[in-house]
Amino acid sequence: MSQITHDLAEGYASRDALGLAQWIRSGEVSAAEVVEIAIARIERVNPELNAVILKTYDIARRAAAEPADRDAPFAGVPFLLKDAFTPWAGLPTANTCAYLRPLVAPADSETARRIKRAGFALLGKTNVPENGWSIATEPKLTGRTRNPWREDVSAGGSSGGSAAAVAARIVPLADATDGAGSIRVPASNNGLVGLKPSRGRISYAPFVADPWYGGTYALCNSLTVRDTAAYLDAMGGGSLPGDPYSAAPPQDNWLAASSRAPGRLRIGFAGATPQGEAFHPEVQAAMRNAARLLERLGHHVEAHELSAFDADAAWMAYTGMAAVQTASMFESLAPLVGRPVTAADVEPLTWACIERGRSLSGVRHAADIEALRQIGRALVTELMPFDVYLTPTLTHPPRPHGHWDMDMTDYDAYNALWSDGVFLFPFNISGQPAMSLPLHWTDDGLPVGVQIVGRPGEERTLLQLATQLEQAQPWIDRRPPIRA
Repeated sequence: MSQITHDLAEGYASRDALGLAQWIRSGEVSAAEVVEIAIARIERVNPELNAVILKTYDIARRAAAEPADRDAPFAGVPFLLKDAFTPWAGLPTANTCAYLRPLVAPADSETARRIKRAGFALLGKTNVPENGWSIATEPKLTGRTRNPWREDVSAGGSSGGSAAAVAARIVPLADATDGAGSIRVPASNNGLVGLKPSRGRISYAPFVADPWYGGTYALCNSLTVRDTAAYLDAMGGGSLPGDPYSAAPPQDNWLAASSRAPGRLRIGFAGATPQGEAFHPEVQAAMRNAARLLERLGHHVEAHELSAFDADAAWMAYTGMAAVQTASMFESLAPLVGRPVTAADVEPLTWACIERGRSLSGVRHAADIEALRQIGRALVTELMPFDVYLTPTLTHPPRPHGHWDMDMTDYDAYNALWSDGVFLFPFNISGQPAMSLPLHWTDDGLPVGVQIVGRPGEERTLLQLATQLEQAQPWIDRRPPIRA
């Protein structure tokens, strides 16, 4: 391979994932060169960032040497996989949990198969909070991931390692999942694009059928809207036989659709939390500026509060359901690990979650599920008059490290700290697509995302509006102080 020159390194850093794929296809650079650039970037910046916790350079080099399909949309593009439950044959699937470290994926999940078909070169796995139950990434097992914009604040979670790696320009796009904001929070904290797709858009086959009753979603953190659209094309190839949910396929591919103007949209605007509380001043500024920009682009923007949405009751039902699912998951994995989980195997908050799940009756669990179904129905119905609903991603700028402390043993007290994400989990419940966009930076240089929410199955409208906003207020050239 030729030496990595300054021009090659800058060419890599200035391109998004589709741009890298085109660069490789043009013959100006080889897939092998691009992979070596990415490896060098990990080696240079990851000791400070702690975003990548498992390196698979041999897999990436093999993929670069023998690209599966030159016409694949991301052929040769370096990629990172979140260390969550996305089985990749032969790799550990630990969810950054010491108890689960013995587990090695016996086969690829459908997501892994689609990643490979898209042409990506897997460089490694990224850091997550233990069991994914935090909107910060500070696990005891592998240590905290730092935010490349400022190292004293959270990178977000649970896809914090993926988002930090993308923001620092290690890779242009990385795997992310979302059970209560885990794609959108790190997108907001790291100045990235983060789309949680509609329920049923991405299959979890064959290892999991219905995680959190349709409350968990998978996609990516990326630098650009078009990368997110193209990745959705690659991942969202429809449901598989036996999947419990399905979403109507697009009339055209998402990438092509995203480039078309959305027309004049009716957009609802949240001015306060569902409990009537004000946003942090920087978040208020982000929302004001986003609303003004939308009006300048010709859209109709009107105030609409989720005053009928009981956020506290919804969160109680959701966290109760999640605790039962967590307890069930650890019990189902015990035969594979070889013994039951104990308090010594996991962080205190994870153990509190398991114990809460074990304590809830089947009758209570069924009641929680029914409550969540009704909450989701009411949310979709309330927002149907709007093409898009505009909210903050988080009601506060990035918090300092330690704000979400998984040493806590009080499950309810810990969950009460999630009030920053009051506009996130509702759309996990309702199944609507929701997207965080980097439209604001604080005076001291921290990104603050705003969220656009669409009708069920209407990723097209969100992608079109996001493209319009990106063109009006580009963010691709913003780079954090900590970067490769």
